[in-house]
Amino acid sequence: MLTETRKVAAIDLGTNSFHMAIVEESEGKGIVEIDRVKEMICIGRGSISTKMLDEKAMEAGITTLKHFLVLAAQQGVTAENVMAFATSAIREAKNREIFLRRVREETGLKIKVISGLEEAQFIYYGVRHAVKLASDPELIFDIGGGSVEFIIADNQKIFLLESRKIGVARMLERFITSDPVSDRELSLLEQFFAAELFTSAEKSRDMNIKRAIASSGTAQNIARMIRSMNGRDDEVMLNQSSFTRKEFQKFYKSVITMNSQERKKLTGLDEKRVDLIVPGLILMNVIFSLFKLREVTISDSALREGMVVHYLKSSWPDTERLQQHSIRRQSVIELGYRCDWDKKHSEQIAALCLQLFDRLQPLHGLDIRDRELLEYAGLLHNIGAFISISSHHKHSQYIILHGELRGFAPAEVSIIANVARYHRKSLPSLKHEAYSQLKPRQRRVVDVLSGILRIANGLDRGHRQTITSIETESNDKSVTIRLHSLHKPDIEIWAAERMKGWLETVLERSIRFEAGTVHA
Repeated sequence: MLTETRKVAAIDLGTNSFHMAIVEESEGKGIVEIDRVKEMICIGRGSISTKMLDEKAMEAGITTLKHFLVLAAQQGVTAENVMAFATSAIREAKNREIFLRRVREETGLKIKVISGLEEAQFIYYGVRHAVKLASDPELIFDIGGGSVEFIIADNQKIFLLESRKIGVARMLERFITSDPVSDRELSLLEQFFAAELFTSAEKSRDMNIKRAIASSGTAQNIARMIRSMNGRDDEVMLNQSSFTRKEFQKFYKSVITMNSQERKKLTGLDEKRVDLIVPGLILMNVIFSLFKLREVTISDSALREGMVVHYLKSSWPDTERLQQHSIRRQSVIELGYRCDWDKKHSEQIAALCLQLFDRLQPLHGLDIRDRELLEYAGLLHNIGAFISISSHHKHSQYIILHGELRGFAPAEVSIIANVARYHRKSLPSLKHEAYSQLKPRQRRVVDVLSGILRIANGLDRGHRQTITSIETESNDKSVTIRLHSLHKPDIEIWAAERMKGWLETVLERSIRFEAGTVHA
């Protein structure tokens, strides 16, 4: 069994940028990212046509790697647990061995140059770690500087791996000379993309794939800009957020005619991607059209996270067992550990929530997806105590919203956070900004789930986990909740009586508690 804590750093030497992710793995916590850093080196600048890495770019790259290694060491990562993979630009450069040797001599770091297909496979591992993949095949693509990887896969199996030399830096260098991009250049680039993607698009259409998952800085920048266009700058999470084809088309038409000075003013666009975003937008437009997609979902994990998952899995077999957990559940548990949670109490609250949800389902009418969110809210309801006992319900809401939970859509995170926020004290109110921003159906879910959580919280008031099971009887006017326990549940019934009012309002029935069998 995996008992010790291990730390690993993964460095991705891409055409546009160098990235490093540092993760910690241990029993219970699973795999937790503890640091992430990026530097836009643009080591592929000018090398697409010359096949030679620029001297200044190499120097900048080595300096950045030195900084990365210092940071990794400060975080407790040993030298043997630092891995570095190089992709398209370095892979194709005639002088790559000179660069690799200089890195080794000046930093001690040994860089592995990986193929396009290896890159695609690592991207799959990374995306699967961050986004809840369906049981049916979906398209995954990663827009890099030198290449773009396409994967068709479900949550268990890969059906297609492809790497195409159509990255944004390569296309910018090869096709675009005018600012804004001319109609002729745009048309040529569209035709080139369509020809390169024909076979993979055909396979995707044959499999009736309608959703794609996009990783990479280019995709994330596009998502942020669309979010800004739609007035959603206040949303925190980018991972597993989505934009539709209609939203993209509206944004694309307004931006593609802009020059670089106008693009610099766009909210969400990295300064060093002002020119690179043009071929990125054109490619995204072609992908939407050629693959006949309805929407694109963003993954903030890709190659480097996939490198970590694969490395841990191959180095330490126990990691395979940890990875078998749902990424959503594992992410919730990780956040609990990060906040030094009361695990036994939280698990008891979650278990009581699920029993109440199931027994009351004919009355509230919510579904299994809502049930899952209730469980996670139960597990995380008290994590705000990590900051302060006073107003800890509000702190719990804040931490959940900003905790970078993996595998959830932003709306799901908002529901979990709101349910946790209303487990005590004030009730859901349109005066509260986070609650008022929810859609009507989502507010109904929060109302029901928070009412259940409030009662469950009362039923473990003494943190002694005495309630073992729950039965209910209901009619048009009332609900009776019978409690089976290890000890007389007097304190639990007293506390639950104080917390039942909101659920009575939501269900439009009075609630009474009675003691059932005591197993003492």
